Amino acid sequence: MSTILITGASSGIGKATALRFQSEGWNVIATMRDPSAGADLARLDNVMVTRLDVTDAGSIAEAVAEGIARFRRIDVLLNNAGYGAYGPLEAFSTDRIRRQFDTNVIGLLEVTKAVLPHMRANRSGTIVNISSIGGQISFPLGTLYHGTKFAVEGMSEALHYELEPLGIRVRIVEPGMIKTDFGGRSFDFAMDETLSDYAPTAAAMGRLFGKLAASPSSPNVVAEVIWQSANETGNRLRFRAGQDAHALLGDRKAKDDASFIGGIKDLMGS
Repeated sequence: MSTILITGASSGIGKATALRFQSEGWNVIATMRDPSAGADLARLDNVMVTRLDVTDAGSIAEAVAEGIARFRRIDVLLNNAGYGAYGPLEAFSTDRIRRQFDTNVIGLLEVTKAVLPHMRANRSGTIVNISSIGGQISFPLGTLYHGTKFAVEGMSEALHYELEPLGIRVRIVEPGMIKTDFGGRSFDFAMDETLSDYAPTAAAMGRLFGKLAASPSSPNVVAEVIWQSANETGNRLRFRAGQDAHALLGDRKAKDDASFIGGIKDLMGS
């Protein structure tokens, strides 16, 4: 029986993925900062809920060791934990800047490093990294968030070369707007009232996000794409999730910088 380890499994995409893989008969190591949030998952067959905070190296090592002890192997790692920081760069303290990168970038690397010796010894495994449409395109006030997701794209592509000779596959999943708590506890917005120069951009971004979020996809849509990516036997690296992801990323690929950026500005102004 195959096993998947999921970070950020308490809600949204992570939880939907845990349920998707469990329904297919997989063992699931559902990790989260507060395991009490996963009580319903813990009641399911072949699901182990345990603590893992991607910014806490000790918790990462313990969760990986506990999962291997319980299920003997980890076949798939889903790096899903993360959040979005938006706002003018000037409004963010150094601590908040570091927190965004520590969670979305360094945390992903640390969890991957913790699982790699096991996969390398088995000469098999798949690492699925959750990026975003925001890993290929950017929006105003998203300097930090897009910086992390562009990093995830680059790191994943490099790891693809590095790990393929060892029998380990790397996949990138790029969701569009998803009906999750990304705008709630998974969203860090910074704005200082003294930075009034940025107010028009913030208002325009509110309008743009309102349009983009008008018809969000269900987390189950992303979970299905993750399932497909984990079971892909070829060399495909990137997987889009959601109709808006297909449309926006397709548009970005088809246009030059000036044309695409001009279109984003038009949406912000309308």
